[in-house]
Amino acid sequence: MARRALILIEGGALGCGLLYVQAAQRLGLHPINLSANQDQRDFLSAGCETIHVDTGNLDALVHECSRLRATNEIAGIVCAKEGGGVYATVGKLCQYFDLPGPNPGSIERCFDKFAQRQLLADADIPIPAYRLATNATDVKNAATEIGFPLILKPAVGAGSCGVRLCRSADEVAEHTTYLLGGKHIWRSSPRILVEEFAQGPLYLTYTMGDEVVGIGTCDFGRPPYFVCRETIFPAVLTDEEHKRIADVSLSCLRALDLGWGPTNIELRWTRLGPVVIEVNPRLASAPHSQLVQLAYGIDLITEHIKLVIGGEWYLHKRRSHTAAVRSLLPDRDGILDWISGDGRAAAVSGVAEVKLFVEPKTPIVRKGDYRDKIAYVVAASPSHAQTAAILQRAVDLIDWSITPFPTLGEQEQFDLNSSRVGQGVDL
Repeated sequence: MARRALILIEGGALGCGLLYVQAAQRLGLHPINLSANQDQRDFLSAGCETIHVDTGNLDALVHECSRLRATNEIAGIVCAKEGGGVYATVGKLCQYFDLPGPNPGSIERCFDKFAQRQLLADADIPIPAYRLATNATDVKNAATEIGFPLILKPAVGAGSCGVRLCRSADEVAEHTTYLLGGKHIWRSSPRILVEEFAQGPLYLTYTMGDEVVGIGTCDFGRPPYFVCRETIFPAVLTDEEHKRIADVSLSCLRALDLGWGPTNIELRWTRLGPVVIEVNPRLASAPHSQLVQLAYGIDLITEHIKLVIGGEWYLHKRRSHTAAVRSLLPDRDGILDWISGDGRAAAVSGVAEVKLFVEPKTPIVRKGDYRDKIAYVVAASPSHAQTAAILQRAVDLIDWSITPFPTLGEQEQFDLNSSRVGQGVDL
């Protein structure tokens, strides 16, 4: 009898891939990871078969899946990686092999933030004012029309890469130069979304299919960048606020034809009520996707796999707790001398996970996006106040030291001294 395999395309960002592997194994499936990344030690250690393949090539993926189907029953194909290209490809693979999956056309339109904005606007869903720009003149004109403060962001991208708050024409010019001057890595032809800055608290709606699973809140690090610092589930909302956010979120799914699978939606509560910032047709990256499980007892990754293999999902809430994650962000660039306290933090009652992303002697260069995170702590308890206290207690136990990079003058003096030492010169 052929084993039932779950094909995982490119694992996932920030650890989601391994969570899918573990969930698949609990469901009696044999996970097989197809990836263009040569380094797959984590997947191998988790007992996941890994095959190197160009995941940007649909024909190559079809060929590999066809080969695997000769000795396996392919129960489903899934992707947890951020980014529209691979996720849309998964939808095309599912269609080719007649398996449940997302609509690739809807996914591609959704990951194009300009196309997404147009569809939401056509459906009369509240969104910030926006313009599309392809050069510096377009950006300058759009900024004049929209006014300050405003957001500049790539029309296609994820993880807050290239996203910046601009409060003046000089800041717009500076960030435009960064985006178009060769420093930003574009996933497609350079297109910039110039967007009104909708001011107010940020909320996150997690959905599965056409059901709202939960609504959380998110806080960012210091502007002008948008690096998520803390996420809490559930958000503290009145019944009316919850209903308005849920209604707008479900309207987004209808407007974008996203009634299949997981989605996370970002909204800000402005003086006019909820305004949609972004719709992402996927689960949030780890550990944010686990907050729902800690808060409600709903394992979204397992339920997603059930959907992928054509089974029945179960979204009934088993508990009502508060779960939160705090990301630790460096306050300077430089060389990480040491980081410690993660073991003590993990031992605090109520802490679910502590993860470090860096090791001593690692160069720290802040980029203003998700890559700035050096660690995170996850905590949960029956109450909002208790969870906040646990999280703060654990975070306070983690400390680190960063030695700033030498200034140009210091580096020149260091090089000169090194040269003299090498020549036997007394100092």
